[in-house]
This record gives sequence, C-alpha cells and structure tokens, in this order.
Amino acid sequence: MNKHLASFKDFIYTQYFYDGIKITIGVLLPSLIFFQFDSLLVGLPISLGALCVSVADNPGPNVHKRNAMVLTAFLIFLVTLLTSLVNNNIYLLGIEIFLLSFIFSIFHIYGDRAAAIGTATLLIMIFNIDQVRPYNQVLQHALLVLSGGVWYMLLSLIFVQIRPFRYAQQSLGECVQEIAKYVNLKSAFYSNTITVDNVFKNLVNQQVIINEQQENVREILYKTGKIQNVASPTNRLLVIIFIDMVDIFEQTMVSHYDYNLIRNNFEKHEILPHFEKTINQLAAEINYLGLCLVHNDKPGRHLLSLTDLDNLKKKLDDLEGQNISVLVLKKILVNIRNIFIRVDDIYKYYQNPKQNYIDKDRVAEFGKFVNHQNYNFSLLKSNLTAKSSYFRHALRVSLVMLTGFTIANLLPVGHHSYWILLTILVILKPGFSLTKQRNYERVIGTIIGGIAGVLILMFVKDQTVKFSFLLIFMVLTYSFQRIKYVISVLFMTPFVLILFTFISPQNNINVATERIIDTLIGSSIAFMASYLLFPSWESFKFKMVLSDMLKANLQYYEVIIAKLSGHTTNPTIYKLARKNVYVNTANLGAAFKRMLNEPKNKQHKANEVQKFVVLNHILSSYLANLSVSLNNAQITLSIDDAKTINKSVFYLKESILIFDNKSKLESPNLVLKNLELRHQPDKNQLQTDQLNQILKISNDIFKITEKL
Repeated sequence: MNKHLASFKDFIYTQYFYDGIKITIGVLLPSLIFFQFDSLLVGLPISLGALCVSVADNPGPNVHKRNAMVLTAFLIFLVTLLTSLVNNNIYLLGIEIFLLSFIFSIFHIYGDRAAAIGTATLLIMIFNIDQVRPYNQVLQHALLVLSGGVWYMLLSLIFVQIRPFRYAQQSLGECVQEIAKYVNLKSAFYSNTITVDNVFKNLVNQQVIINEQQENVREILYKTGKIQNVASPTNRLLVIIFIDMVDIFEQTMVSHYDYNLIRNNFEKHEILPHFEKTINQLAAEINYLGLCLVHNDKPGRHLLSLTDLDNLKKKLDDLEGQNISVLVLKKILVNIRNIFIRVDDIYKYYQNPKQNYIDKDRVAEFGKFVNHQNYNFSLLKSNLTAKSSYFRHALRVSLVMLTGFTIANLLPVGHHSYWILLTILVILKPGFSLTKQRNYERVIGTIIGGIAGVLILMFVKDQTVKFSFLLIFMVLTYSFQRIKYVISVLFMTPFVLILFTFISPQNNINVATERIIDTLIGSSIAFMASYLLFPSWESFKFKMVLSDMLKANLQYYEVIIAKLSGHTTNPTIYKLARKNVYVNTANLGAAFKRMLNEPKNKQHKANEVQKFVVLNHILSSYLANLSVSLNNAQITLSIDDAKTINKSVFYLKESILIFDNKSKLESPNLVLKNLELRHQPDKNQLQTDQLNQILKISNDIFKITEKL
C-alpha cells in the first residue's frame, strides 16, 4: 500500500499531472464562469476551443508550442466557420469531411507537433457536425471557439512563465528515471528468472523510451530561450546533469559479454545474485537522482556506497583465491564503479555550484544535437504519391471518416453520432500496430469507464460530490492521455457522462450505452480499414531502417578508430555519432516492436530481423566499450589490429550495400585506408580482443543481412 502511495506521490510531481491540471483549468473554467450567469451556451464553445488548442500543446521549446497553438487557434476558427456554414447540407458536409480529413491527416509528414495540429483541427470539425445554427450566429460561434483557443494559449504561456525551469527539470528527471530502468533491466543478466534473449528484447524496448525522453530534453534545454541562458545557475545544473547522464547511459552499454556463459560458469558459486543486487542498487541510486529532479529536491543520501563495491570485490578475490577465473566479473565491477563515480559527481554539483561550468564554445554547439524539422512545401509535394505511407494514411482516414459519417446518418445509433467519427479519428494511426493498440485501449477504457460512470450516477445524487468526481476525472484524463491512453479513456468516459448530467437531464444509462455502441462501431471500422485499406506493414519498410542502423554504427566505429589511430577528434563529432546510434537503435527497436504486433502472415522474416536487432545492439555495446577503453588506456595500434579493423568495416559496408543496392559506398572517414602505414606493431591485448569481438559481430551481421 505504501508503495502505491509513493508512486502516486511521484506521479503528482510529474509534468503529466502538471499538464492535466493546466488543461482542466483551461477547458473547464470558461464553462463554469458562464454557467454562473446562465450562459452555458456561450461558455461551451470557448471550452471546446480551449480543448482543441490543448491538443497542440505538446512538450518542447516554448516558441514551438506557442507557434503551434497560434496556428491551431486560427485553423479551428476557419474550420468552425466552414462546418457551421455547410452542416445543414449532408452532401456538402460529406465533401468537407473527406477533403479536410485528407488535408489535416497528411500533416503527419511534418512530425508529431504538426500531426497534433491536424488532429485538433479535425476535432473541432467533428464537434460542429451536429450543431446546426442560424447563419447570423455562425461568425459569433466561430469567434467564441477562437477566443477559447487564445485563452488556453495564454494560460499555457503563463504557466511556463511562472516556473520557466520547472518543466525542463521534470522532463530531465523523468529521463534519468528511464535510464535507471535500463540499468535495472541489465541486472536480469545475472539471474536465471529470464532468458538472455528476453533481456535484450527488454533493453531495446527501453532504449526506445530513453531516446524519446532524451530528444524531448534536448529540445527543451537547447532550444528554449530562457533555458539556453547558461549564466543561470539553475540551467547550468540541468544542462551539465543531462550531458553527464548521456555519458552515463553510454557507460551502461559498454559491458556486454556472453551472459549465457557467465551464468553457466558462476551458477554454483553464488556470486551472480550479489551482482544482481548491486546493479539494482545502482539503478535505485540513479532513480533517486531522477526523483530529486522531479520533486525539485536536493539529493542528500546514497543508496549505494564504495564500501558496497569493495565488499563485492572481496567476494571476487575470495573466488580468485580458489583458482576460479573472475576476470570478466572484475571488468563488470569496474564499469559499475565508474558509473557510480559519475553519479556521485552529479551529487557534488549540488554541493559546489562552481563545478557547473560550461564553456561558451560548447554552448554554441548544442544546437547540433537537436533535430530540425523540415517544413518545406517540397516535402509535401514529394509525398503526394501512392508510394508514400503518409499519403495512403491520409487517404485511408478520409475514406473511413466519410464511411463513419454515412453509417452515423443511416443507422439509428443515437443523438451523438459524432462519437463514431471521434473514435475513428483517435484510433486510426499510420501503422497497423498502433491502430490495433489504440483500438484495444479505446474499447476497454470506454466499456469499463462507462460502467463506472453509470454506477456513480446511480448512487451519487449530490451535485457537489458529482462535480468533485468530474474534476478528478478530468485531471486524470488529461494527465494520462500522453502516457497511458487506456487509463485516460477509462476516466474520460465517466467524466463525459457526468458532464452530460449538468448540460441536459438525459437518461444516463442510454447515454452510456450509446457511447459504448458508437465506440464499438467506430473502432470496428477503423480496425478493418487499417488491415484492408492501403495497409502499411512494417516489414515492407524495414530496409531503410536496417540500412540507417548499419550506417550509424559504421560512422560511430570510424570516429572511434580515428581516435585510436592517433588523430585529434572533435568531441562534438564523436557525441553526434553516438547520438545517431542511439536514435537509430530506438527507431529499429520501435519498428520491430510494431512488426510483432502485426498479423503473423505479414511478419516477413521476423526471426532474422530479431537477430539483426540484437546483433546491432551488441555491436553498439562493443563500440562503446572500445571507446571507453580508449579514454582509460595508452592508445596503440598494431598492424594486425589495423587489418582487423578494415575487415570489420568491409563487412559493415557490404551489409549496407545489400540494403541500398548501390555500386559503392563512400566512407566519411578516410583514415581507415592508411591504418597499416601509420602504426608500429605494438600490442595491446585487451584492445586486440575488443577489435576481434567487433570483427566477429560485424561478420555475423553481414551473414544475417544476406538472409534478410
């Protein structure tokens, strides 16, 4: 029970709960104020405008959020005006639904923020379909919707100004907690409760989440005006912690070994449980740091100590005294100790702010680490073809929305036919697996929430208590909508049912039944369309994802080798190459996860793809291991090492050529061609072993690539 209470306490400090409160205030307050003056019909369109603009209020730099909300407010005004003018003619309305659904669905080509703007605009169209009003009231209604959008935008910007660094701090804290989960997952390598292959699968899935969090934090820290001011002690602390946590994340990846062999060799010596416990403690240490950031607290205690690590070393020494080789476990312990020391450095930043120094030249390079979205018209033009998955998705949405509108008008499904279109809009996604997942979550959440809502309305008669439930459900709906959609829908349904009791005295059971039926109709249409109508299967898009992953690892390797060969390497170039590996690993993992959620007959060579995913994760770990070793050792390179490197690069290039179907591949790092001429035959056995590991895994990747 205490654990659940602690989890809830942690949640209310997150940005998601903060956003839930903000959206609830923005949406509910206008209707509440006008309700007091018996003018609810004035307050409702204002609330609708606020709700739609809140959809575009996605995490990111303030300037991007502001621009998105301004554009959304303008678009919902135009679409409200248009829909109100044509919604008394079913044929014109059908044409509008088809055309606008296509136009605003193809916004996906410009990224998630643009897609949210398109969704918000279609949302206001749906809400106005059934609201036929005299022409002399159309402009007034559209202006009320616009005022609601402007009101929410101002509210959101005020929230940011009140606590300019808090959002960045919360985002960073949640990112640190996700890294802690990654470390915690790695502890399973030292336990027999889960297979090594499943541990790898979980790690790749977690890396997808970490990449999303890191991209969000980069955007906030490196693009927002106030946050970029490194003269601020608060921001210096956030930036330096983020930089260190990216390095720590790399450190967590370096220790890759044959874990099946480790389990077999040490199973009888009772040492692996101690490693599992220590790594869990290290994960708890990192998680505690993340919690302190989320709670805006100063870290004041360690959950792991150097004494704990020394005790673990003594256990290894005891085993070594029994003539048992523990070299591999000692390497792992060294890595654990290095991570702990890096985390301890972050603790010291709080004690001595003078350490949080960031060179101005380094600040100038921050922008290189942020993705820049292309908004050129040429991108749209190039996607206006049947070969584009975005084009097919937009066409699918427009046809399905028109179908849903037709069914809603032909069948006696109730007085809120827009619920069918609303269900289609939120369920139908560009990929089948995302549609399938959203479909399941929407149906389950609606049914359970509908039953809960009816029970509340049957047994709760006091208006004040019902309004309290409404407030709680609204906050929870908007808090979970970006992180746990099924929970969001579960709270959304009773909040909508309670809301209707305040708006009109209808039969609550009928309203709940109607909402469930409309949801089932809309979800059925959306699901069938995603399977039958211009389907987009992941396995048919995998070549580009696989090729990009190989190119990222090759570039990362070449930057490391440039350093190994004695050339001066710009740290920024190295970190950009490393980031590129993380991003592409996350993209590959996410694509593979989506493929596994598709029908079995559409999963082309799923086993081979899974092997490819695992092998590339191992290669990235080996490369990170080599890079970290170079920081801690004298750099030497023998002629044999140079040959090993060239063979590895050859296999990676040949693998890329298989996917790209090109006659040759230019290397961005020409240093590799002259490795043998630059170095004397010195020998560093550890380094040689690492290079041989990379060669073996590169060869394995080449073999699996040929099968793919």
